[in-house]
Amino acid sequence: MASKFVIPYRQNEKNDANDAQAICEAATRPKTRFVSIKSEEQQAVLCLHRIRQGAIKDRTARINRLRGLLSEFGIIMPKGLYPAQKAISGILEDAENSLPFLARELLSDLWQSIKVLNEEILKYDRKLYALANKMKDAKRLMSIPGIGEITATAVVAAVNDAKHFETSRSFAAWIGLVPRQYSTGGVVRLGRISKRGEKHIRTSLIHGARAVIANCKNKTDRTSLWVKDLVERRGFKRATVALTAKNARSIWALLHSEKEYQIDYVK
Repeated sequence: MASKFVIPYRQNEKNDANDAQAICEAATRPKTRFVSIKSEEQQAVLCLHRIRQGAIKDRTARINRLRGLLSEFGIIMPKGLYPAQKAISGILEDAENSLPFLARELLSDLWQSIKVLNEEILKYDRKLYALANKMKDAKRLMSIPGIGEITATAVVAAVNDAKHFETSRSFAAWIGLVPRQYSTGGVVRLGRISKRGEKHIRTSLIHGARAVIANCKNKTDRTSLWVKDLVERRGFKRATVALTAKNARSIWALLHSEKEYQIDYVK
């Protein structure tokens, strides 16, 4: 169980005895949710995802550090991962930008470390692509528009059994894609998505949904027509979240039923 579900049942101060009593009390509640036990293979795949995410975070931090240090000398570097890296080499090799020798040397070392991280991330990406082609469930999930190797392997590794979720909405809520609710006195108030649960899977799904919306202009399938109409009525960002939630529910349906994805499926 997650610790946040145990804390309300703990009485008095926190110690081992009170914690044990609270765990026993929480375990008897009918609506308590339990964490599913993952296999060692699933934990290994999740380990790969965590290490890859850490490397991406380090690369972003170093690029931002390089941008900030260059701005101290009046040199403005472009924003964005690819524009920034494309401009770094030219800035460091430019002998007329009045960059001191020591600073140029140190920033060159920082740039080299960024390139090492690029190679490291690429290595992890290739491992994930190879794993995705070996996982039966991941292959089926990748047939959903907007679901790639990274998202599919993350879902298969994190979800031990889709039947632990009673409905597709429960699965979407676990990812954090349902509206935050503050209802009282019979008045229903729904806000933005809760953003609870699996942040990595939610982020990957949103990136995939953005790619689908950017490439659906000339497509005529049911999903593309629905997305284009939603973009016109509600805007790009809301349409992205809606498609992400739809894909999350499709993932649950495929894992729960063990069927193949049908692009124009009608229930």
